[in-house]
Amino acid sequence: MTPEQVKQIVIDIINEIAPDEDTSNLKAEVNLRDQMDLDSMDFLDIVMELRKQHGIEVPEEDYPQLASLDSCADYLTPKFNA
Repeated sequence: MTPEQVKQIVIDIINEIAPDEDTSNLKAEVNLRDQMDLDSMDFLDIVMELRKQHGIEVPEEDYPQLASLDSCADYLTPKFNA
């Protein structure tokens, strides 16, 4: 799986949990919570959906690595390809 595919998976999950958010103009390098109205529960929902839909576990200490789409891709791509 490519980093771009991983970013799209994260965007798809965001669209599921926050359907009112506009994800069409997200900047990959900017913190997601700075760009969108996501609270900590929304963030946890993203982590839970990654586990439920894709079997990917993200330990709590690694949550900061999911701050932006770029950092999500950097962190998650190896997990998708494992």
